[in-house]
Amino acid sequence: MAHAENVLTVPFFNHTGQANLDWIGESIAETVHDALVSEGVLSVDREDRLEGYRRLTLRPGAELTHASLLKLGETLDASLVVYGSYELLPGEPGKTASQGSLRVTARVLDLKRLRQSQPYSEIGAVEDLATIEFRLSWQTLRELEWKKLPAEDEFLKARPAVRLDAMESFARGLVATTPEQRHALFTRAARLDEHYSQPCFQLGKIYWEKKDYKIAAGWLERVARTDPHYFEAQFFLGLCHYNLGEFQPAVDCLTRVAEAVPLNEVYNDLGAAQARRKDTANAIASFRKALEGDSSDPDYHFNLGYMLWQNGEFGEAVESLRATVERNPNDTEATTLLGRALKNEGPRPGDTRTEARERIKTNYEEMAYRQLQAELGAELGKQ
Repeated sequence: MAHAENVLTVPFFNHTGQANLDWIGESIAETVHDALVSEGVLSVDREDRLEGYRRLTLRPGAELTHASLLKLGETLDASLVVYGSYELLPGEPGKTASQGSLRVTARVLDLKRLRQSQPYSEIGAVEDLATIEFRLSWQTLRELEWKKLPAEDEFLKARPAVRLDAMESFARGLVATTPEQRHALFTRAARLDEHYSQPCFQLGKIYWEKKDYKIAAGWLERVARTDPHYFEAQFFLGLCHYNLGEFQPAVDCLTRVAEAVPLNEVYNDLGAAQARRKDTANAIASFRKALEGDSSDPDYHFNLGYMLWQNGEFGEAVESLRATVERNPNDTEATTLLGRALKNEGPRPGDTRTEARERIKTNYEEMAYRQLQAELGAELGKQ
């Protein structure tokens, strides 16, 4: 598999004949996607997949034809599509599987070569759905010929089993049509299995959007290191701490993210948290890194200029603040500070209008970063 190839996993098709088990198809797709991402594979996220369905007027949950799979993959710039189905098998006499056994069968469709893999499958008790999904995920990595493929035992050991009822609540929450339903189902999933990371991330984002930073932080800090959303959770956890005035924990979270995913927005917000801790030298260094990554963003110029101005480095402050105004002539705050920097006029004691003016970024573009790294890796591999 080439480094820059993007994998799309679609909900598996329900061949059980029981509509109340439709949620399993979404659960399998989510688990396989998360496993691929956690192992470093580029994988189309659920939001983009739903957008692809909308563009092609495909009904989520419907069984897709081979032609629709091809079209969906092309629409989402995927090179490979993972799809499959699941069916119930009668329980064997004397076995404890009260709901019988489940067989999940998958295939990988290669859009570039217009061919597909042989089917591969996993069978187990319905109650052991999590283990079935994890084993299928490992098989998928093997089918993709992922060169970083861990040993199966190691892969499974890093993914503790999840209660079936918790998995059902989470999957139903993903497809719920109202915010209230999503919140209730994610909360139930998290309470049914306290080690279940995925609903904690979803709840953290829900409360983040509501600006309830304390509750959001409580959920986000429960996102496991093995969760593919871990660094995104740490990013928003850092911003929660920042908004709560807890600047050292904010620095800790954002530093952790910057070391793994050195995005411009992460360095920017890290600089803001360092500035609030009066760690001027490191704040300036972080703001410079953000600016080096994207010199077109006026906020990055502003934050660097503002910090330099506060530190009495008026010459460099003028340069950055002037760049801010050039990019956004309507920025009255930057214009005012530029005027003061030109006069070598620093902060006035007690002037709250010029205190804590750092500008925060709330976008988090890890997928774009991973895509770029993969593309660069693929280009280097050709040389």
